[in-house]
Amino acid sequence: MRNYPECLLDPEQCVVAIIDHQPQMYFAVKSAFRDCVANNAAGLANAAKLFGVPCILSTIEAAAVSGPLIAKIQSVYPQTPPIDRTNLNAWEDANFKAAIEGTGRKKVILAGLWTEVCVTLPALSMMRDGYEVFVAVDASAGSCKQAHKTAISRMIQAGVTPLTWQQIMLEWQRDWNNKDTYNGVMSIAKEYGGTYGLSIEYVENMIKA
Repeated sequence: MRNYPECLLDPEQCVVAIIDHQPQMYFAVKSAFRDCVANNAAGLANAAKLFGVPCILSTIEAAAVSGPLIAKIQSVYPQTPPIDRTNLNAWEDANFKAAIEGTGRKKVILAGLWTEVCVTLPALSMMRDGYEVFVAVDASAGSCKQAHKTAISRMIQAGVTPLTWQQIMLEWQRDWNNKDTYNGVMSIAKEYGGTYGLSIEYVENMIKA
């Protein structure tokens, strides 16, 4: 057991929900580079798996309109079929809500497309129902920069906390002396962490030299 202060995210108290990372939804993303958003969402999914944090996957109208969950994320949980919905607000879908409630956890981390709709709506609804909600803003994206920023501002005003996916992973790690997850964190950072990952590779190569 790790001793996490109440102000920090404890992986044993968290649940992650990755919502609507599907091809049709990506087509309209203009608030960030699409490949970066997909990379960040995959990084978050891998971090959740490493720390044993339940990860709820959800899609909207997958067969009819939006396509399947992108492979970068689905491959992390190959045996977990996403909860498909028609509701824009995932919290109004009985199966999605039951999946979150079934974890018994009250700190919910959301990442989804688009920020202004399929992230904001469940975030506000969960807050109303007593959950503490966090949004991985770099693993979420909107139909334009203004929509993404305005949605984040609206959620902050309601009490939602914005974070980045690496911030979440490193907050779960907290101490490099936690060796049970150290190698996994390094591996995820190298694959999905951009310049941070490159710096890790550089240090490793320097040590070997």
